[in-house]
Amino acid sequence: MARQYEIRADHDAHTIVVYQAYAPAIADAALRAGRFVAPFSFGRMTWIKPSFLWLMHRSNWARKPGQERILAVRITRAGWEEALSRAVLTTTSDPHALAGAAVHVQWDPERSARGAALNHYSIQVGIGRDLIRTFTDEWTTGITDLTPQVRKAAALIQGGQAAKARRLLPPERVYPLPAALEARLSRP
Repeated sequence: MARQYEIRADHDAHTIVVYQAYAPAIADAALRAGRFVAPFSFGRMTWIKPSFLWLMHRSNWARKPGQERILAVRITRAGWEEALSRAVLTTTSDPHALAGAAVHVQWDPERSARGAALNHYSIQVGIGRDLIRTFTDEWTTGITDLTPQVRKAAALIQGGQAAKARRLLPPERVYPLPAALEARLSRP
């Protein structure tokens, strides 16, 4: 995988952090339970993103309707790599492969704190209905509400204090993919 397609994430020896944006009702229920519960939808694909800034771009720093709460979801590396091993790139020329895939992967331009597209790509992973319960009940080891931190960072950026805002951003570094997964996720 070329350097521009490396996965960058907050990870340790056993887990990786992915980010999701939700409406308050979903976030509050998940935080109370310590795992995803209703009104979280177990009947549709859920997208997880290891890039914090890509999600900030997508959610407009937690200001888009239905995306007002930002959750850091810590999952097992084994689960993450299992998902990637079952993934089909959304750019595939075979629509049947994509339709039947348990996991979808797409690469989108990474974003700066101000939302500008960068010259490398960030991975988005769609966990399909067949794996949702595995994701929520087996792979997820913790859920943290980052919304206050997000709001503070957004205010600093808006106020011209991007350097201070950067200190609030989660640390991300290259995630070491096994060679077989790297080959599977390479863009054509």
